[in-house]
Amino acid sequence: MIQDRLTRLRDRMSEKGIDFYMIPTSDFHGSEYVDDYFKVREYFSGFTGSNGTLVVGHNMAGLWTDGRYFIQAENELEGSGIELFRMMEEGVPDIPDFLGENMKSGQTLGFDGRTVSCKEGKELEQKLKSMDIRIFYEEDMAGDLWKERPLLPNHQVIVLPEEISGQSMEEKLLAVREKMKASGALYFTLSKLDDLMWLMNIRGNDVACNPVALSYSFLTPEELYLFIQPQEVTKEFTEYALKNHIIIKDYKNIAEFLNGYDYKGKVLLDKGNINYALYKILSDKAECVFESNPTEALKAVKNKTELSRMEEVYLKDSAAVIKFICWLKKNVGKEKITELTAAEHLDGLRREIQGFLDLSFPTISAYKENAAMMHYEALPESAKEIKAEGMLLVDSGGQYMGGTTDVTRTIALGEINPEIKKHFTKVAVGMLQLTQARFLYGCTGRNLDILARQPLWDIGIDYKCGTGHGIGYILNVHEGPQSIRWRFAKGAAEAIIEEGMVISNEPGVYIEGSHGIRTENVIVAKKGEKNADGQFMFFDTLTFVPIDKEAIDTTCMQPIDVERLNRYHEQVYLRTEGLLTAQEREWLKEATSPLRI
Repeated sequence: MIQDRLTRLRDRMSEKGIDFYMIPTSDFHGSEYVDDYFKVREYFSGFTGSNGTLVVGHNMAGLWTDGRYFIQAENELEGSGIELFRMMEEGVPDIPDFLGENMKSGQTLGFDGRTVSCKEGKELEQKLKSMDIRIFYEEDMAGDLWKERPLLPNHQVIVLPEEISGQSMEEKLLAVREKMKASGALYFTLSKLDDLMWLMNIRGNDVACNPVALSYSFLTPEELYLFIQPQEVTKEFTEYALKNHIIIKDYKNIAEFLNGYDYKGKVLLDKGNINYALYKILSDKAECVFESNPTEALKAVKNKTELSRMEEVYLKDSAAVIKFICWLKKNVGKEKITELTAAEHLDGLRREIQGFLDLSFPTISAYKENAAMMHYEALPESAKEIKAEGMLLVDSGGQYMGGTTDVTRTIALGEINPEIKKHFTKVAVGMLQLTQARFLYGCTGRNLDILARQPLWDIGIDYKCGTGHGIGYILNVHEGPQSIRWRFAKGAAEAIIEEGMVISNEPGVYIEGSHGIRTENVIVAKKGEKNADGQFMFFDTLTFVPIDKEAIDTTCMQPIDVERLNRYHEQVYLRTEGLLTAQEREWLKEATSPLRI
């Protein structure tokens, strides 16, 4: 089937005079997760992961993806004729380098310019410039071949009251316009969906698990134009728009508007978060100032209302995960439980929490060797049955009217071998070591990553992903600019860890064909002591779920490691006991009882 689809695509490429065609995993806004309408790359490759780019030539097809998906991609691409390119591995070229090596002078590269960022498009331009390569970006050529393509999603937006958002749209606009002025720009084109939702204090439902609406905005010193599908505009939002001087335009008319606008000054653009097609229009009409969206850094620092509500939500969410682990431990081996039914049970517990809106991502429930695939998805036809042996990794989270959660626990269900226990213990030690970090203001995540990774590096193991990502507030479970990762990337921005930034802490071990382990808490940066040496910072914990003592090997720990685990478990019990039944409290008391060396 995949080969047939690729044949049809190559036929269309021949008709259009295109030599190589690129299909990324993206909507028109560079979103991490996309609606089914935008899953063109999945349609033509069969690869279902959330990150990957397909490049098709007349005699080749290759898929580039990152270390989270190597195992999954290898399985899903089997028999398709598509070669897997493992990104950031030694000897593996990136896409611009590959095209530079394989395209010939005068040839044509094609892609839908709405699904490629300005940054990526400009890199390709620069790489292929000397070869006189033409870039054809004006059509969704591959998408047009997808006859059964779903419709573009549209759902009505909701307006967040200020008691939920903690800050008015007027205050946010003032801060953004100050940043625009400082950059020397008169205008700002905003395409990143979660930034736009934050700025306007609205939420949507156009991307599964991400409460965002497909939209663009164009800011001037006095006006805000919002481009949104007419079906999404409610009476409440119309009144809100009038009150806040929002000029509503049709989503599909963004390109026409930008092309026809009379520019009197510079336009602020984020190269990584504006698509190539819109960039080409804007750069032809006005001088562009390339800086990060000012909304991103402002959004990342949570205000007092947001932090207070997140603390409440995380306790309730933690209690749901505790209930799940208690249920699983008591019932595994006594009734049939599969990866899928386990996930459904946990999802059901979350839905009982007041203010629940949706999952923050599809629950990852991975048993034994399946857990080695970081973003494994259990399907009805292939979900493994869970037995009273080995371990189950569950990565999950919820969207609530008051916060976005993300938590991972790996649960021992029976005897596990000493090597796996060692790995589990080192992951726990690293997670707790980062939690207890004390650091000077000015540090980025690259300064801190070693605290989580060092226990694993000590035994010659690494995990092929970052340690932490920002967490949204009733928004995307992954957000920037903050992150915790070790690798230096030339040209990549690094964000200082600011007070109020919420971030995940999730080291892991992934051994193909054997096991996967991840332990994830969410932490928030706070200011500590300030003295002659500067402003010291620390992390507070939002997640309170026990770490499975049955998988801990204390011989792999130092006394300080045991002390940290015991302190954390003491807080888990104290914070959550009031949200549990008597039976669950009894189980939790034992699960959090002190360890001794």
